[in-house]
Amino acid sequence: MRILAVDWSGDLRAAAKRIRIAEAEPGRLLDVRGGLDRAGVGELLLDLRDRDEPVVVGMDFSFGLAGWFAEAHDATTLPELWDVARDEGEAWLRACEPPFWGRAGTRKPGDVELYRDTEREARDRGLNPLSTFQIGGAGAVGTGSVRGMALLGAWRRAGIGVWPLDAAPGPRGVLVVEIYPRAMTGPVVKSSPAARRALVDADPRIPAGLRAAATETEDAFDAAFAALGMADHAAELAALPARTDAPSRREGRLWLPPRGRRPPR
Repeated sequence: MRILAVDWSGDLRAAAKRIRIAEAEPGRLLDVRGGLDRAGVGELLLDLRDRDEPVVVGMDFSFGLAGWFAEAHDATTLPELWDVARDEGEAWLRACEPPFWGRAGTRKPGDVELYRDTEREARDRGLNPLSTFQIGGAGAVGTGSVRGMALLGAWRRAGIGVWPLDAAPGPRGVLVVEIYPRAMTGPVVKSSPAARRALVDADPRIPAGLRAAATETEDAFDAAFAALGMADHAAELAALPARTDAPSRREGRLWLPPRGRRPPR
């Protein structure tokens, strides 16, 4: 089974300059590359779908929003929310009205739940995923997530599996899972080229020939370590079942490395 990780971008015009795709096998980084925009990533998924080897692809954007927001838009399932995001997402981003925030003149709402069930669970593990409603400011994930959600429905209708609704791909096919790269890198000041380089140079899973590519940008760094972290748990991903619990099917769910297990170094 192949393992890829995509460091996504919500940039309206320059996504191809930001998006990075990494591939790994257990214990070894195989590739880090750029050059694709969001549409190009979709084309890559379709190409992988038609090959004879199963693939799991990690995507670092939120696959859903807090359940109350989805229900307020008459969406009780993830596919329904994805269709709303396709039709209304750009208007959400332009207006930046509550519960969205992060643009100049806006404030973080204090009267609604800003996090999904899966994000609260991640926080209980000591991680710090930001709210998808934050669409501006340092570390904001909302813009990329809204533009990613707008594509998930079309991908799934084209035969791309989306976890937690769908299970591992079996003998062939593609499954995309939502990931949180910081769960694979550990604490690091990734904005510091020196800090990125120190972590990459100390990791024997990264061949010398890929170290420059893995440290070139924050996006490349995240993609590389996300792919490595996923590959170190390839057996779990190959047997990943669909989730049937209501929060997962309404809000989506992060795939995180199993608690208490450290990847080999």
